[in-house]
Order: sequence, then C-alpha cells, then structure tokens
Amino acid sequence: MTDAANAAPDERIKSVSPLRRALIRPELGGICGTILVFILFGAIAGNSGMFAAEGILNWTVVSAQFMIIAVGACLLMIAGEFDLSVGSMIGFSGAVMAILSVYLGWPLWAAILFTFALCMAIGALNGWLVIRTGLPSFIVTLAFLYVLRGLTIWGSVYFTRQTIISGVTERAEGDWLAPVFGGKVLTSFFQWMGENGWIATFARGSRAGQPVVDGIPMLVVWALALVIFGHWLLTRTKFGNWIFASGGDEQAARYVGVPVNRVKILMFMFSAFCATIFATAQVMEFGSAAADRGLLKEFEAIICVVIGGALLTGGYGSVIGAALGAVIFGVVQQGLFFANAESSLFRVFLGAILLIAVIMNTYIRRIITGER
Repeated sequence: MTDAANAAPDERIKSVSPLRRALIRPELGGICGTILVFILFGAIAGNSGMFAAEGILNWTVVSAQFMIIAVGACLLMIAGEFDLSVGSMIGFSGAVMAILSVYLGWPLWAAILFTFALCMAIGALNGWLVIRTGLPSFIVTLAFLYVLRGLTIWGSVYFTRQTIISGVTERAEGDWLAPVFGGKVLTSFFQWMGENGWIATFARGSRAGQPVVDGIPMLVVWALALVIFGHWLLTRTKFGNWIFASGGDEQAARYVGVPVNRVKILMFMFSAFCATIFATAQVMEFGSAAADRGLLKEFEAIICVVIGGALLTGGYGSVIGAALGAVIFGVVQQGLFFANAESSLFRVFLGAILLIAVIMNTYIRRIITGER
C-alpha cells in the first residue's frame, strides 16, 4: 500500500454521516411534505374525483400559480433579500395592462409588454433603494406593497368607478401575444385521449363528446419553464454561484469580486417579472383585472420557499424545493375542497407548516454551520 492510503484521516475535515448529508439537502422537506399530502388526500378525498383528469387539472393550476411566484421569491431569498410587494405587484400589473388596453385603446400586446417593462423597472427600483439606503428589503418592499396597492385601487376607480376592470377578453381576440399567457397546449392530444376513452368526456350539452380536460393551460407551461430556468440558473451557471455567495456572506462575496449589487437588483427584477407573468395569465383567464388580486400572495410565496428548504438568512435553498412547496399548497387547497372540509382550514395549514418548516430549517442551519 502507498503512504497516502495508510495516512490517517485529516482531523481538520469534519466527517458527515449519510443521514446528515441527506438532511442538509434543501429539497428534503419538500419531498417529504409532497409525499405526505398525496397520501393524506388520497385516503380522504381519493373517491371524490380529486385524482381524476379534471381534479388533477384543478390542483395543478393552483400549484402552478404558487410555483410562478415562488421561483422569483426563492432566488431572491437565496440572494439574502425579501420582496413583500409581490402580491401588490400582481394586482398593479393586471390593472395597468387592463387600463391601457381597454380604456386607452392600446393593442393588448403593447399593453402587456409595457406592463412587464414598468414592473421590472419597479423591481429594479426596489433593489436600488435597498442597496443605496442600506435599509432591510423587508421595509422597502413593505412600503411598495402599500404604494402599489393604493395606486391600483386609485387607477381602477379613476377610470372605471369600480375596482374591477372588465373587457380584456374582447381586446384579446386576434392578439398575437394573448395566447402565450391565456391559451392552452396539447389540445389535439387531449381530444385524442377523449375519443379513445382514456379521459372522461361530456355526456350532454353543447360540449357532448368533448374531453373534460381539453388542454394544458399556459399558466402551467410558464410555471414549469420558470422552475427549469431557475434550477439551471442556480445550479449550472456562474451567476447561480453569485446568488448563493451574495446571500451567504455578502462582504466576503464582494472581496472575491462578486457583483453583489447587480445580483440583488436583477433578482428583484426577476421577482417582479414572475409576479407579472402570474398577473397576465390571470387577466387572460378571467378577462378582467381586479384591484384585490394577489392579496397575501407575497407571504404564500415565502412560505413555499421556506417549505422547500431555503433559509431565511439567505445563501441556501433550492428552486426544486420551492416548486414542491407550491405543489403541497395546491394539493392541500384543492384537497380540502374535494374532502368537503372548511376552506378556512387552509390558513391554519399555512401557519402550521410555516412554523414546522422554520424549525426544521433552523436545525439544518445548525448542522451546516456546526452550531450547537
């Protein structure tokens, strides 16, 4: 044997057991939680249609809504910041594109593109203010939560005398960009499955013979695309390393040349981008915008991320974990409906799962840092 093989282990290197190595994976909590909720609702609501084609579509769409905003919140939290203006950004962006297209006569595609540019500029302003003032992002974005919500209500009432702006459906007809957010994909495939009896079809009425699920909404496509992009960005690129470094130890990251300010501003912009995608898909689905859209979504996004294993202190987390947290939310919310349970119990679940996730993540942080 060589001298290297006979050499004693370096006592400076702390060995980690396989169990602990598994525990520090950020996705672990999301994986366990997803399995548990599927088992639970499979047992109590499995016979109610929750896992039939239409039921699966229902909780998939709800999960996708959470997923879109959770991806933006996840990357921003790993970078060490919070964005509490996400919910208000959803309502604000929907109102802007509806007012521009319905009341000011803009083509819908132009209203959508302008809204994305405006909201991402507001996200950049959030990041710039956090960096320039040194204030916690919690405070800066909390201020914008109120500013944006107030502007949304004021603008809606000014143009419509009410808080709901309708008429978007008519403006979307023939628009080239509207189907990117409000259309469906694989419609022919689902039609084929319905014709072959693989999924249920309507038995009577004007839709007799049509499949109960006629395609996958673009909302779901956007959610999956954002998860794939976010995971790739975080785990396969140098910029992903910068995100982890900015949230883990900002000063040390600056010393080694990481452009921390640029990383944080871009993550605030990406958070706003995700919120605007969510809002646009909702406006296309309902054909209207409402001033109260997005209420409390900022907290639900953060809870998804925390369930997915991200630390509140930054520098650690997983987009896949955040996506699994969103799936848990979607399954639970729709599962309570299919189980004929009181819908308010969903808020009880949110509070309980947040507390459990924070306790677990605190334990994981102590394992990583070696704290007692």
